[in-house]
Amino acid sequence: MIREVKNFPYVVHNHLVDPLSQALLRAIPGARVDVRQLDTGTPIKFPVSIRLSGEDARTLRQLAGEVENIYRSTPLAERYRDDWGSENMVARLQIDPDRANLAGVSNQDVAAASAVGMNGYQMGTLREGDKQIPIMARLVMGERARLADLSNLYVYSSQGPQKVPMGLVSSLDYRMETEKIQRRQQFRTIEVSCFPVPGALASQVLNAISSQLTQFSQTLPPGYRMEIGGEQEEQVKGFHDLSIVLLISLTCIYLALVLKFKNAIKPFIVFATIPYGMVGALIALMCMGQPFGFMAFLGIVSLVGVIVSHVIVLFDFIEEKHAAGEPLEEAVLDAGIIRLRPVMITVGATIFGLIPLALHGGRSGSPCATPRSAACWWLPSLPYSWCRCFTASLCWT
Repeated sequence: MIREVKNFPYVVHNHLVDPLSQALLRAIPGARVDVRQLDTGTPIKFPVSIRLSGEDARTLRQLAGEVENIYRSTPLAERYRDDWGSENMVARLQIDPDRANLAGVSNQDVAAASAVGMNGYQMGTLREGDKQIPIMARLVMGERARLADLSNLYVYSSQGPQKVPMGLVSSLDYRMETEKIQRRQQFRTIEVSCFPVPGALASQVLNAISSQLTQFSQTLPPGYRMEIGGEQEEQVKGFHDLSIVLLISLTCIYLALVLKFKNAIKPFIVFATIPYGMVGALIALMCMGQPFGFMAFLGIVSLVGVIVSHVIVLFDFIEEKHAAGEPLEEAVLDAGIIRLRPVMITVGATIFGLIPLALHGGRSGSPCATPRSAACWWLPSLPYSWCRCFTASLCWT
């Protein structure tokens, strides 16, 4: 059934993610089942994640339990977990050094006897054709089926003819220990994660528990720190990198406009129309019910480029007519009339091309197509009449 879901279009697959996940969780008690869409960008393992770093493993586990209780306090979160896993039962062979010295055996002798008895010792290799088969010497299965059978083994001294039962010089110690300890930047770090409930966003979960997390971070012991990961961390990184690229791009566009218009003020007239297009994009995101994430921000950046290009077309036409001797007000009106058709053709082509993606998404790029298309298709928000009046007034001054 899972293979069939992968071949379905995005609309069906998107609607099946939450029901399929809930059905599998009910059908397989105690299992961790995650049904996800295909990641088109940086893969995010868990949408909501809190990292705790410190030295003592038991203290980190206690703090992780408190974070998990914070997750449980909101109905927007489900499927809580950490990357250390549960503690496992471990059996360790504890050697009594005093008894071992009296018996004339060393720690190495005890370790070798236990390893040979349980795992075996390679005595040689049997060559059969082009295969080499190891020859192992170890106890039969009936004599090594239980850990308690270790006490019946004999430990032979490597320094003399002494031998002693292993139960006289050692004992088995049973305890619960953490099997896997993760490290981040050389510090022990446990990551406590959860998933939003169907219909909720990771940002909504963090907003619901932000005050509790703030209080929790203030009560951390010295030497321990808390970090927020998941979607929020990747979103902050993406916005930071994209903001730097956007700033460099705007600077280059400004310099290009200065060289074209031979004026340092006129490029700001072009940039002054950008906020109106962004307002339209935000309204479109609200109407479509899409979050303002990285892909929506990328769509708004694309929208800004389209708006700037259209304003340059109008502005360049006004400059040409005004330089030919036509009065400024008439040049502005002619630009609005003559250039309206090519601009609207471009706008219409973009709108009708992106509306299907905004409504239904793509096939393989579905997770990013909808928010970016919703941010881009609201192109009629560009107020050309305001551009003409504002351009005329600034040029006149």
